[in-house]
Amino acid sequence: MSDEGERAEPDDAANPIREVVPAALDGQRLDRIVSLVADVSRSEAAATIDAGGVRVDGAEAPSGKVRLAEGQEVAVDVTAIPVVEMPGPDPHVTFGVVHVDDSVVVVDKPPGLVVHPGSGNRSGTLANGLLARFPDVVDVGDRMRPGIVHRLDAGSSGLLVVARTQHAADALSAQFVDHSAGRTYDAVVWGVPEATHGIIDAPLGRSRSDPLRMAVVADGRPSRTDYRVISAYSEPTTMSRVECRLETGRTHQIRVHLSSIGHPLIGDPVYGQRRPHLGLERPFLHATELEFTHPTSGERVAFRSPLAPDLRAWLDAAS
Repeated sequence: MSDEGERAEPDDAANPIREVVPAALDGQRLDRIVSLVADVSRSEAAATIDAGGVRVDGAEAPSGKVRLAEGQEVAVDVTAIPVVEMPGPDPHVTFGVVHVDDSVVVVDKPPGLVVHPGSGNRSGTLANGLLARFPDVVDVGDRMRPGIVHRLDAGSSGLLVVARTQHAADALSAQFVDHSAGRTYDAVVWGVPEATHGIIDAPLGRSRSDPLRMAVVADGRPSRTDYRVISAYSEPTTMSRVECRLETGRTHQIRVHLSSIGHPLIGDPVYGQRRPHLGLERPFLHATELEFTHPTSGERVAFRSPLAPDLRAWLDAAS
């Protein structure tokens, strides 16, 4: 439950996915909660419950129809989730590669490409494309997410690193967990922030009004975004170009944080506060820089990606 963020994945029944029911899901059916927690379809969630793979407050759940209250703990045994077809290679999936060696691949993801299979997206993902171009990733990490150690939203573009060995996956995952990996994003937002440089330090969690969205909530996970205004524009509206550096990596972190201070991303259909998209078909957000310690050499490496063509064309037309 973590995009611009990441979640540690359990690898056996002794380490199930655990989630305390947040206020946003108070009163919801167990099968819906399991679907959200485990990132599976509603039918797969129900089958997992029927197979005895879900416990609520330590007791086996009798049915997916029961409604849970805030504060109850749900534990999902991932080995009980119905086996789905593993992603296969798809040479038709296109994406850029800015660096490749025996340990890692640094990908330049185009907008609209889902990173890995999940509920509603079983094929045509970056994972399928990786398996076609780099078949050695098949046994690295989670078989449904081969080699993938962090993610970008489908609507976002830019850099992410993929591991080609299990050693690389473990080393990179640790860097995303301890926030030593550096990530910088290029964004355009409505208006001009009063402070041209600042840190948004606000916990993020499920929205109480819509559990499919993230929001700033008092009991959320600690989240910090460092932003700096690069330039301001008056056409086609008052807006500014902002550089964002992630100090943590939560789901939709940049989008939610900027929206929370009254400057949502232009083109954001979810957190844009119902403002017009001004011709953009996705949020103006591009992962432009990625920095990490190479898992084999131990050297600090950095990569850059130019602004995606659709965003560049829009910005050129606006200025």
